[in-house]
Amino acid sequence: MMRALDLAEAIEAGDLTPATVLELALEAIGEREKEIRAFAHLDIDRARMAARACAGTDGLFGLPVGFKDIIDTADLPTEFGSPIYKGYRPKADAPIVLMTEAAQGVTLGKTATTEFAFLNPAPTFNPHNAAHTPGGSSAGSAAGVAAGFMPLAFGTQTGGSVIRPASYCGVAAMKPSFRLLPLQGVKPFAPLLDTLGLFGARVADVAFGLAAITGRDLRIDGGDFGKPTFGVTRQPFAGEMSREANAALDHAIAALEKAGIAVREITLQPIFAEAHAHHRAINNHEGAISLMWENARHRDKLSPILRDCIEAGQAVSLAEYDAARSVANKARKATHRVFEEVDALLTFSAPGLAPGRDNTGDATCNKLVTLLGLPAVNVPAWRDAASNLPMGVQVIGAFGDDQRTLAAAHVLEQALAGQA
Repeated sequence: MMRALDLAEAIEAGDLTPATVLELALEAIGEREKEIRAFAHLDIDRARMAARACAGTDGLFGLPVGFKDIIDTADLPTEFGSPIYKGYRPKADAPIVLMTEAAQGVTLGKTATTEFAFLNPAPTFNPHNAAHTPGGSSAGSAAGVAAGFMPLAFGTQTGGSVIRPASYCGVAAMKPSFRLLPLQGVKPFAPLLDTLGLFGARVADVAFGLAAITGRDLRIDGGDFGKPTFGVTRQPFAGEMSREANAALDHAIAALEKAGIAVREITLQPIFAEAHAHHRAINNHEGAISLMWENARHRDKLSPILRDCIEAGQAVSLAEYDAARSVANKARKATHRVFEEVDALLTFSAPGLAPGRDNTGDATCNKLVTLLGLPAVNVPAWRDAASNLPMGVQVIGAFGDDQRTLAAAHVLEQALAGQA
């Protein structure tokens, strides 16, 4: 994988240039893109021109960045993973694209996504085992970073589409606090849930990228944040977890304890189980509204799984939707008590290893944190020897406390490296 922070430091030191880093990325793409299919669109000539013109003196130092193909780009097609929008060119870039380029990032291409960021699988393969999904809906972003095609890539999460594919592909990723990253110019599905996120090789790389793009104090490399206290929740309301998921979480707990980090099991209040159950009503109701035009004018071009979701959303009454929002608000307020006792929560990133390519996996471990709007980081933790598939664990922090959440995830990452 390409390590964003290391590459940026090499460019700053004069050992590399943005153009040479881009060529490293393009070499990896040339070797494996046909088998992985991480990109929906690539304009190599445009990327080369941008890399040559980039000063590489600050921010991202000219690193190449991928954007999920539901994020508007004026100079590249934005097709939302749907034939309805084949060849569609928005008039303007999304703010997150402009922010990235203003921070001296080079737009490499648009990464493959599921249809309107829902559940119909993308054409992308898991880079560790081609018989398995990379996850959804940020399939191309997760797989592309894992394959070394780019050091950073943006995805989005409405259910679990940043944390879950990061777990399946063995990369770090962060879903920041709700609205830390601007969503203008990103195709909406469920606006109360939709959140931009970033993929990178390591936690420090993700923190570096987010800091450079947002201008916020989010970097954790070289900082001393002390020893966090982790509270472990196994989210019993999320259903049965596989042997592999439990192995990954147990391995992470053991690594922290060996490193002298305080870890203790906690029991979440009943309101959190209730909120988890209400994610579906909000997701489906808002999804039916967001895709109203597509459903009315091009229903024949929607997949059966998306049509079913829209019909389910249309059946959600306003009373049910309002009740779900009320429960979500109560659960958000209840998180304050949780983080009075611990610095971060540690839990599953996914209920198991990446399944086959006929589906994108289950977001059950991620729905609650998305609904609550809390920052969450996937940390690669374990690998299944038989399938060569990785498994991550999820570190969750208090709302708005994104840097400390990244720092806690970094502590875990370092502890796991000590166990290797």
